[in-house]
Amino acid sequence: MLKPLRQGLPPLDPAAVSDAASCALPARYEAVREARRFTRGTLDQWDLDERFDDVCLVVSELVTNALRHALPANVPRTSEQCPPVRLHLMRWTERLVCAVRDPSHESPVARDSDDDFSAESGRGLFLVDSFSDSWGWHPLASTLGGKVVWALFRLPTTE
Repeated sequence: MLKPLRQGLPPLDPAAVSDAASCALPARYEAVREARRFTRGTLDQWDLDERFDDVCLVVSELVTNALRHALPANVPRTSEQCPPVRLHLMRWTERLVCAVRDPSHESPVARDSDDDFSAESGRGLFLVDSFSDSWGWHPLASTLGGKVVWALFRLPTTE
């Protein structure tokens, strides 16, 4: 039997989400900086500053992968015609999910552990796997199309 595509992802019940924020990102590589800025501001609002470094690294990698691999190759990255990438941050009591939506239907491909790690690119999903508690992806149905690649971070319980 196939594993559920959303294994490890919290239930998407809007009533259960403590906080949520999202932003559209243009099809330009400068969008990675915008995603980090948005993540910093959001985590500051949610008093999650201590997780910023790990979350920011993962957000940067997910957005970079979407811009590099998921957008149509024939559209210049400076064009506003290209479908935007969208970053979603969702916080539950004990979990934070970073999700990046893109227009591609292709599954993300993690680097094989035997690959050359001195290469300048290709380590994005390895870093996502290393710095988050779990990650995955699922295709989007309906008129949106494309997919969502997500990473989950467990948050310390406060009592």
